[in-house]
Amino acid sequence: MPVLVVVGAQWGDEGKGKVVDLLCEQADMVVRYQGGNNAGHTVENERGKFALHLVPSGICYPNVIAIIGNGVVIDPTVLRKEIDDLESRGVSTANLKVSGEAHLIMPYHIMLDHVQEARLGKGKIGTTGRGIGPAYSDKAARQGVRMQDLLDPEGFRERVMTTMQAKAEVMARAYDQDVSSLKDECERYIEAAESLRSHVEDTALLLWKALREEKRVLLEGAQGTMLDLDHGTYPYVTSSNAVAGYACVGSGIGPVELSEVWGVTKAYATRVGEGPFPTELSDDVGQALCELGREFGTTTGRQRRCGWLDLVALRYAARVNGLTGLAITKLDVFNNMKTIKVCTAYRYRGEVLEELPAAQAVFAQVEPVYEEFPGWQSDISGATKVSDLPQEAIDYLNFVVRQVRVPIALISVGPQRQQTIKVPHPDHGRSA
Repeated sequence: MPVLVVVGAQWGDEGKGKVVDLLCEQADMVVRYQGGNNAGHTVENERGKFALHLVPSGICYPNVIAIIGNGVVIDPTVLRKEIDDLESRGVSTANLKVSGEAHLIMPYHIMLDHVQEARLGKGKIGTTGRGIGPAYSDKAARQGVRMQDLLDPEGFRERVMTTMQAKAEVMARAYDQDVSSLKDECERYIEAAESLRSHVEDTALLLWKALREEKRVLLEGAQGTMLDLDHGTYPYVTSSNAVAGYACVGSGIGPVELSEVWGVTKAYATRVGEGPFPTELSDDVGQALCELGREFGTTTGRQRRCGWLDLVALRYAARVNGLTGLAITKLDVFNNMKTIKVCTAYRYRGEVLEELPAAQAVFAQVEPVYEEFPGWQSDISGATKVSDLPQEAIDYLNFVVRQVRVPIALISVGPQRQQTIKVPHPDHGRSA
């Protein structure tokens, strides 16, 4: 900090919520810059456990301004419920600000999402069905509804209903879809959206003023690098840009303002939804990673696909994000494992590839090349500094650093906030 970006360095679900929650202790503002309620951050602190889908993790800190940036698409019913749930548990949302340029998800987006995914059949993407893609499509087509439209209530209602009628005609004729409930659903969404009017701000201006006053700003992304619309495993990606470069676009600040970029990665790898996943394990080890890591989606509850850490993909994430630090989570999941594998390269038709292949067709067919490490078979959940870790764990971490060429800034050894090792400098203690 003063401006730190936290990004997912895998396929999402890396534990960004905990990392951001910890960093909020040093922040004045926290900004969610992309995605929608198709992602979730789980935060555990002295107030309890919170599953956040749209509200930035910093909401639990009364002195932090929590901002939903212009790059986010917002389901007003979800945001309304999230605000009400937080307030009912004693967490004030008075400091929650929502960009007027953020686009709204409406019922016709959700209906389209389900219809279009069903039509893909075996080629389905694995969308969460929350209307994220269609909302971003409308944004690009300049047909979207924005939060600032709420400032003109009559114009807002007319815009929603006019768009709804046009979408309903398409779905009824092209997809033979029953659209009889759309009008009532839109009324419900309009009511929810109007209840959010007091949170609408020119958040880009707020951030500009904060940076002129040398305030500390934390920018948090959703999903992960490998799900980025441009740089991920297209078409099995999300509908927005999760990489660090989009943090500026999705928040409204200039790129010269960024100080650091941290990539969050698990000690192993997971993926939700369809698409290639070279290190996926379908055996007992994969099931053990799922169970020990509690690998079920915060937002969807879907079981995640699990596999060994993929350093080819992680090096790629370091490159496209310009990572300055790694936050490694869930190292404790390896506590009882005799051996640990890590993918260092891919093999494709006899050729060894050390970089992510440019062609998606090739990536879908690669086989992982593994290096094996001895496990430590001891409980590390109480470690508070690197020197508390077994040498086997340190060796594993040092290997990751050498391969990725990015220093470790933080290590998580359990779900609780205190189960975290903060690494002040890459040449710490016994580490390389």
